[in-house]
Amino acid sequence: MTSAATSSVISSVLPTYNRAPLSFVKGEGSWLIEADGRRFLDLGAGIAVNTLGHAAPELAAVLKSQADTLWHVSNLYKIPAQQDLADLLVETTFADTCFFTNSGTEAAELAIKMARKFHHDAGHPERVEIITFSGSFHGRSTGAIAASGAEKMVKGFGPLMPGFIHLDLGDMDALKAAITDKTAAIMIEPIQGEGGIRVVPDEDLKAMREICANTGALLIFDEVQCGVARTGRLFAHEYAGVTPDIMMVAKGIGGGFPLGAVLATATAASGMTAGTHGSTYGGNPLGCAVGLKVMQIVSDPAFLAEVNRKAGLFRQGLEGLVASHPNVFESVRGQGLMLGLKLKVAPADLVAKAYAQELLTVPAADNVVRLLPALNIPDEDIGEAIKRLDAAATAMDTASDTASNNG
Repeated sequence: MTSAATSSVISSVLPTYNRAPLSFVKGEGSWLIEADGRRFLDLGAGIAVNTLGHAAPELAAVLKSQADTLWHVSNLYKIPAQQDLADLLVETTFADTCFFTNSGTEAAELAIKMARKFHHDAGHPERVEIITFSGSFHGRSTGAIAASGAEKMVKGFGPLMPGFIHLDLGDMDALKAAITDKTAAIMIEPIQGEGGIRVVPDEDLKAMREICANTGALLIFDEVQCGVARTGRLFAHEYAGVTPDIMMVAKGIGGGFPLGAVLATATAASGMTAGTHGSTYGGNPLGCAVGLKVMQIVSDPAFLAEVNRKAGLFRQGLEGLVASHPNVFESVRGQGLMLGLKLKVAPADLVAKAYAQELLTVPAADNVVRLLPALNIPDEDIGEAIKRLDAAATAMDTASDTASNNG
């Protein structure tokens, strides 16, 4: 029970989010319907989660069918849908094995444990340090924020999990110098999402792969946001022609249903024997049934080709916007349908102007607004998105001109 004084100053929902004054009651493809009836074009997709849009019929059908059959049994028993999804992930990726989680944060925790346990069981318990990079985001658990190391993530949360070495993204000389006999792994997002749609160059990923091969360190890719066809390849690291030892996946793999996974080679996963990790809900029948359908759809080469075609169309329109509004936009960055607009103004200002145009975008670091639409967004919705972004930018130009004249 809470006192009247306490309940009067805090929401019944813990106020850890800076929420927009919007309440959506229904979704249809790339559109969200507000409680007051307004229709918003969604370029966020739940932060790269709704792979096939809102209320995708093929996913709804699978979920309803599974819900009528079996929801939860726990991992005390075999789960056929879990096995089927694991088989498909192994078939279509570098991995030999998978562990299913409910989120990307949980996947990060296992990736950290897996890397350290590998070296422990290989006779090198001193190899516990994991190298991470500025601008990274690996989740909000105590381990994941320690991996990031950013002040805004860790301030006020007391002693952090030790064993993380933080380097500037792109400083390959510093990376080479940081490798020691205590290094367990390098952990990196091939494209940073929260960090501002920063694409790691292919040559850097290749160099990291070589460093790990030469030193025995493991290479961990965090593809929670950039994976599952988001970039036009099934996983973003495929562009560099390298593979990790461990990979974290979540967000898009469930198409809106909570689901995550850690994929690994047999060698990297060798320390994770019975009893070393577990999850009550991870890999439940509902999540895996939906995830299996998502993966079957997005792993089709024809689907990936369409993502790339749509991405080209979208990027062309965005480049035109940058040219038309040089006081608002600086550049377009990203890959596939994981795109960012680098701004010369505060991202929050553009997000707010976009709300006025009934358009949803996602702010990020490095003065960037993210554009993460459903991967099957129709061409006409891409055109509409460009029109609404243009109107938002025009409103910013007008406001800027007015302020200058009044000054």
